[in-house]
Amino acid sequence: MLSSINYNPKRTRFRKQHRGRMKGISCRGNNICFGTYAIKAIEPAWITARQIEAGRRVIARYTRRGGKLWVRIFPDKPITIRPKETRMGTSKGSPESWVSVIKPGRILYEMNGVSEALAKKAMKIVVSKIPIKTKFVISG
Repeated sequence: MLSSINYNPKRTRFRKQHRGRMKGISCRGNNICFGTYAIKAIEPAWITARQIEAGRRVIARYTRRGGKLWVRIFPDKPITIRPKETRMGTSKGSPESWVSVIKPGRILYEMNGVSEALAKKAMKIVVSKIPIKTKFVISG
């Protein structure tokens, strides 16, 4: 089944990027802006477009499309993979997937319009789909 939201950029300035480092804490996207309940990252990681979409689907299904959901991260970093059985020293591989660089303190998902118990349960299922430790936060 194809996803309803396509999580990759329409266009980028450059096809390939360096891997980079994930040091420091998030200085943007670390406050709840839209909803009442949110998931906040505690450790750094790359989160793939498929993981983001899986989390979005879980919340939509669990809340039975009640309330409103905001996905606060977008995968804009291309990850390249070399073909199998390629000798060392050849060029960089072609872009295969997209990831979002997550630093500690970053808000991943926000919810509004549902009870706190329902939001907590939905977010708990989402956390199992994401490869990092997170924390449930409430605005206010």
